[in-house]
Amino acid sequence: MLARQAKREHAAIYWGDEMGLRSDHATGTSYAPGGHTPVIRATGQRFGCNMISAITNKGALAFMVFQGKFKAPVFAEFMKRLLKQMDGRIYLIVDGHPAHRSGAATRVAARYSSRLRLIRMPGYCPELNPDELLNQDVKTNGLGKSRPTTRTDLMATVRRHLYRRQKQPQLITNLFREQHVRYAA
Repeated sequence: MLARQAKREHAAIYWGDEMGLRSDHATGTSYAPGGHTPVIRATGQRFGCNMISAITNKGALAFMVFQGKFKAPVFAEFMKRLLKQMDGRIYLIVDGHPAHRSGAATRVAARYSSRLRLIRMPGYCPELNPDELLNQDVKTNGLGKSRPTTRTDLMATVRRHLYRRQKQPQLITNLFREQHVRYAA
């Protein structure tokens, strides 16, 4: 079993995932007088950013917010940053995204094999990844009903929320209590 092996090696098990965020994301409930369509204020411009994160059941959170597409070099950079930020051995569990299966990712994992073990989940099964719950938290509570006017503002809003979550490890730990990911706790 992976948990036993990680314990023997004094390794931290991180669950990783990425997602895209857009300026026109609407969450929550809006209101309008009866018979009228609710209007959500926005700039009319569409822009976005992406983020990649990794969490542990102990409450640790590492993240990177970036522009552009999520490709192999971005994932390789994230793995290197994760290794710089964390001491000890790391097991990083990710989904079947092509960037996770890329040659660049495999090379980084091989280069740092004494500290990093990259584990790919079979197929695409987001319901089994606890980091998906962090993604939902960012969209619901980080962006929420805020309406960023520029990409820089959007990225700053996301970073502020994730920095706040880093200082609240109990909230990250609580993500692992959801019934469909409880097995990872």
